[in-house]
Amino acid sequence: MTDHAIISADHTKALEELARQLDPAHVHRAEPLAPYTTFRIGGPADLLYNATSADALATAISHARALGVPWFVMGLGANILVADKGFRGIVIRNVANAHAIDPDGRLHAESGAIVRDLVLDSVRQGWSGLEHYVGIPSTVGGALWQNLHFLSPAPERSRTMFISEVFESCEILAEDDARRVVDASYINFGYDDTVFHHTRDIVLRATFKLERADTATLHRILQENLAWRGARHPWLEIHPSAGSIFKKIADVGAGRLVDQCGLKGFRVGDAAISNMHANIMVNLGAATAADVRALISHAQQAVADKFGHMLEPEIAFVGEFDVT
Repeated sequence: MTDHAIISADHTKALEELARQLDPAHVHRAEPLAPYTTFRIGGPADLLYNATSADALATAISHARALGVPWFVMGLGANILVADKGFRGIVIRNVANAHAIDPDGRLHAESGAIVRDLVLDSVRQGWSGLEHYVGIPSTVGGALWQNLHFLSPAPERSRTMFISEVFESCEILAEDDARRVVDASYINFGYDDTVFHHTRDIVLRATFKLERADTATLHRILQENLAWRGARHPWLEIHPSAGSIFKKIADVGAGRLVDQCGLKGFRVGDAAISNMHANIMVNLGAATAADVRALISHAQQAVADKFGHMLEPEIAFVGEFDVT
């Protein structure tokens, strides 16, 4: 028997043991991941597990760690490109969405709660702080991972608002499997960067501090932000995407460089650079991860040749990609 066969047998055994330790009602085998991503791209995961509570999320990760099974936590599936071959291990889909607002404006939410739902609930109750992020597809965990941000308020759009501005604390499952409550000093919020980019810590729950505001004013801000974003970003329902592909270049703008290379509308297979926003690539119907990777490489080379900048992807690449 070859080493590869031994590894495959051990992997299969570990997967089956992991599946036995989880709620069978929420475990799926060989599940295609494309329907769970905003790009609508991605092959199957060996196991897909829907974690319906923060405790279930922590338990699944701990079991996977103990058994040596590769794992990945997925929220709404934005900002990622899943390989056509899928993911060898377990994808833990975080659908833990319990949340509540205290009388003092503290919003407590599990990390799988969808930011849009929190925005609407807080605005309905007259609490301000999250209305800037109404049009961005994200869970709480994803929002903290990337320090969710948006140009606001209207009409000037003069500064970037960050989720860190209303963040108070969160409970994490640390790399050593300990559960801890940490504050902003631990998270180390930056632009599209936090401690979670550099560790295997996972957010389980979070607390945000909101402020009282006039509901009519908040609804106006929601409408302004949705209209502003909708005029500049392709609609996910029509043209699935992963959001911005390349990291921001200070005082230049990655999308501006791609645009100045004349690449809006350029396509590889069914993957295309959006005609609305040159830092967004869209799935025109049957795009593969290989198409997107080739399109990314083409844009990087064009920008490097013309401007001398090497664009760095902002999205995460998940699963088994061919080495190029």
